[in-house]
Amino acid sequence: MGDLKIELFCEATPKAAENFLALCASGYYNGCLFHRNMKGFMLQTGDPTGTGKGGESIWGRYFADEIKTSLKHNARGIVSMANKGPDTNGSQFFILYSKQPHLDSKHTVFGKVIDGMETLDSFEKVPVDAKSSPIQEIRIRSVTIHANPFADNAPE
Repeated sequence: MGDLKIELFCEATPKAAENFLALCASGYYNGCLFHRNMKGFMLQTGDPTGTGKGGESIWGRYFADEIKTSLKHNARGIVSMANKGPDTNGSQFFILYSKQPHLDSKHTVFGKVIDGMETLDSFEKVPVDAKSSPIQEIRIRSVTIHANPFADNAPE
């Protein structure tokens, strides 16, 4: 359907950004299904089982929220960690279709789409079933990392 280019907030949310970049670099997200697609709300992925019930962080366990008052669910294209409650971040994430202030202080905002809004528009138009699962499969084909400050600053 197209590409999405995401800028990460590495300084504000170092754990979420490090986790996301490491999962991307390892190919973890390649082939992942967008298992939830709610028009006007969000698009969710990051579970290699495709069920929305799986996935784990690079540490093999949940990691703590990095809630920042300066980072809000205030625009289309915001990228945030999906969770099951406080401090239950793993590998799943979602991309907003519109501002969702009720998610502030509940989910870690760690990035934003900076290019590919037309692709996001296409995703939002995909029909879904009663459980908000896309009828037409939408998958992450592959991920390209343009800059990784964690790898670039690693000791040699």
